[in-house]
Amino acid sequence: MAEEKKKGWFARLAEGLTRSSKQMTDQVVSVLTKMKLDEEALATLEDLLIEADLGPEASARVVKAFEEERFGATETAEQIKSALARAIAGELKGHEGRFEPLSGPKPYVVLFVGVNGSGKTTTLGKIAADLKRRGAKVLVAAGDTFRAAAIEQLQIWGQRAGVPVIARQQGSDAAGVAFEALETARAEGYDVVLIDTAGRLQNKTQLMDELGKMVRVLKKLDPSAPHETLLVLDATVGRNALSQVEIFDRTANVTGLVMTKLDGTARGGVLVPVAQASQAPVKLIGVGEGIDDLQPFDAQAFARGLVGLGQA
Repeated sequence: MAEEKKKGWFARLAEGLTRSSKQMTDQVVSVLTKMKLDEEALATLEDLLIEADLGPEASARVVKAFEEERFGATETAEQIKSALARAIAGELKGHEGRFEPLSGPKPYVVLFVGVNGSGKTTTLGKIAADLKRRGAKVLVAAGDTFRAAAIEQLQIWGQRAGVPVIARQQGSDAAGVAFEALETARAEGYDVVLIDTAGRLQNKTQLMDELGKMVRVLKKLDPSAPHETLLVLDATVGRNALSQVEIFDRTANVTGLVMTKLDGTARGGVLVPVAQASQAPVKLIGVGEGIDDLQPFDAQAFARGLVGLGQA
């Protein structure tokens, strides 16, 4: 059953990354299968990797690894893709992490941070539904009191997942919402508390200060909280995600990355420089709207999907 589920996820991953794989590997394959792997072909490969948003540094290393393995050979499409996948997976080695909220202290407090539109609230909702399905007692806090739409969206997700949502009216103190949620969870024996936050930008000093206040009030109840701070990033913004990583790593003590909307971009390679830029590992990736389309990050599976290969 677990193997079937894994195969099903890989199929969704591969399908979701189709736009990236077609843009990157179709051109690479068309070039490299017609000639020996020489300097001109390698330069073309590097350009295509950069266009896929792997970034110049990672692209150069991938090409070097590819060259060392295949230089001078006449390539088949499968050999090209396999060698590329191995090189890309190598770039992601050491950047995989695990999100395991049911293996830590109870209640396990998870803070979701990221800019508006990154998929933060949707990601929280998917996680809530998955945990509830696994038998956990989950409480959600609508800590994005900045936008009424965010509160409503989270309440809809709460109804869909069958989990309670603590919310106050727009403009309320977000730290107060977080405090109430943790206080309730401790009193009523919840396993996990998932806390949404307002979308924060580099120039929104007030919102960053609010996030710091939220962390301080949580620590009054539990000095170890939050136990996890997930930064949710939208793959469709490309390398703009790098600046988000920088600011949140510095201000929010991020413990894990979530990359969403990988099915909506032809530049899914951006995950590589993003992972390398952050002190936190990649823990989850999303390739669709369904609850099952958010899954643990697997570097090898991602790399093979990115170049249009099937499961190893």
